[in-house]
Amino acid sequence: MSKRKRPEELRSHRWLGVNDLRAFGHRARLRQGGFDTADFRGKPVIGIINTWSDINFCHTHLRDRAEDVKRGVLQAGGFPVELPAMSLSEPFVKPSAMLYRNLLAMETEELLRSHPIDGAVLMGGCDKTTPALIMGAISMGLPAIYVPAGPQLRGNWRGLELGSGSDAWKYWDEKRAGRISESDWTELEGGIARSFGTCMVMGTAATMMAIAETLGLTIPGASSIPAPDAAHPRMCAASGRRIVDMVWDDLVPQNILTPAAFDNAIRVHMAMGGSTNAIIHVVAMARRAGIKLDMKRFDEISREIPVLANVRPSGKFLMEDFFYAGGLRALMTELNGALDLSCLTVTGTSLGENIAGLEVYKRDVIRPLSDPVSRDGATAVLTGNLAPRGCVMKPSAADKRLLRHRGKVIAFEDYDHMAHEVERDDLDVTPDHILVLKNGGPKGGPGMPEWGMLPIPKKLVKHGVRDMLRVSDARMSGTSYGACILHVAPESFVGGPLAFVKTGDEIEVDVPARRIHLHVAEEEIARRRAAWKPPAPRYPRGYGALYSQHIGQADEGCDFDFLAPNGAIPEPEIH
Repeated sequence: MSKRKRPEELRSHRWLGVNDLRAFGHRARLRQGGFDTADFRGKPVIGIINTWSDINFCHTHLRDRAEDVKRGVLQAGGFPVELPAMSLSEPFVKPSAMLYRNLLAMETEELLRSHPIDGAVLMGGCDKTTPALIMGAISMGLPAIYVPAGPQLRGNWRGLELGSGSDAWKYWDEKRAGRISESDWTELEGGIARSFGTCMVMGTAATMMAIAETLGLTIPGASSIPAPDAAHPRMCAASGRRIVDMVWDDLVPQNILTPAAFDNAIRVHMAMGGSTNAIIHVVAMARRAGIKLDMKRFDEISREIPVLANVRPSGKFLMEDFFYAGGLRALMTELNGALDLSCLTVTGTSLGENIAGLEVYKRDVIRPLSDPVSRDGATAVLTGNLAPRGCVMKPSAADKRLLRHRGKVIAFEDYDHMAHEVERDDLDVTPDHILVLKNGGPKGGPGMPEWGMLPIPKKLVKHGVRDMLRVSDARMSGTSYGACILHVAPESFVGGPLAFVKTGDEIEVDVPARRIHLHVAEEEIARRRAAWKPPAPRYPRGYGALYSQHIGQADEGCDFDFLAPNGAIPEPEIH
């Protein structure tokens, strides 16, 4: 790490510290806001990138928490400025929040570049906001610290503890089967999400917040704190204090995000039973940092690290329980021998120092390596003639009988086709069939929506079937479960082999062997390929057109080709 900066070396000095007409104008506008020169002269300007929104209830509290961050920045001698950014509310943004992840990444980078910012506090948590904020901060290259929104409190219904997402899917099937009433369903609706904060299962939000901490981008313990807990505003203030020192020390993400740090994150992801979505996001973040990470690394580590967090959907408990059990740092102590504890973090100290002395308080929630929740692994990457560039599955959340299976296909051309067919009482389907959904990928969805947990056909649900093999180029919610094979690459919309699958074909899946195979002769596949016509682009103009022209495939992290690290962008001219 370089020596501490002097005030005149601050990036904001070019806007505020020089003696010319333009700087006069900048300072005058700050004074217009009621500030005096003593508030900002010679101090690091800290940009608080806040993804708060009235329609993102995962982030409802971030409006207030920004004030806690500001308090910390002021205590440490910095000058805080809040910069609102798009919120990407997972439940409400359509067709998919994933469509806009890269737009938020671009917004984060350009907000920081175009303003007199010396360091950034990144406030997010709802699924796509964490990777987007981090991707933008990596590309900008300023000191940055991440503040996770934190999980909501446990849900409740008639004395049962509910997990948002996971139990919604579960009880929806019970309703479809006629086992709970409309009145029961309405009661569930009012009890499954009881507070602000992200989903309280080990979905994508909890997974990505924990990965951010493991990478070294948060203060220790930040990712496990429930959103309504009093420790959360204290963490926000501490983050505000810490970013000021990070600016003086010029501690930037590139100092922290090493290949070893990403390996640590993947190992923790596996031990948590984390969301399959994390693969796409971690690959994208690593590539922004100039690290050529691919899906194979996830599979290699998954074979080494069992699932230790007994949290839904792979386990029994919820994130609030995980916090009381000691949280992420306690889980990392179980992996001491597998982690590179020398990795640097935003604290200026090592990961090992940050978790020293921690212990697990509830052994039924965080298991030891000798007694894991599942040895099947949180992630399996399969390849074969149906997915030449890979596809992913969460074995720990699937019915074990389906980890080796061969069955006939029922193929759906798109989501609407599937949604209609699965509700038919006369659908010719058995539990051994394999459901295939096409056109759910990055370009085909568009935006790779969370359609991959295809509903079990209603006919089977009524007979008690709760899992069957499903294959798609879509994603699924991290709160989901079941034998779902996702992220098939290349996607069907661009002519990947999935496009040529027909009802009546047979697919064979062997998860232990990491193999997926379409049992159709190569000559027949070639004939189908020759007859296939590429679909028209989804968007004729606007951001959607830009997205469609430049989006990468799932195995590439679904980033834009023009956002790769191809050299430094010049600092803005100040005229």
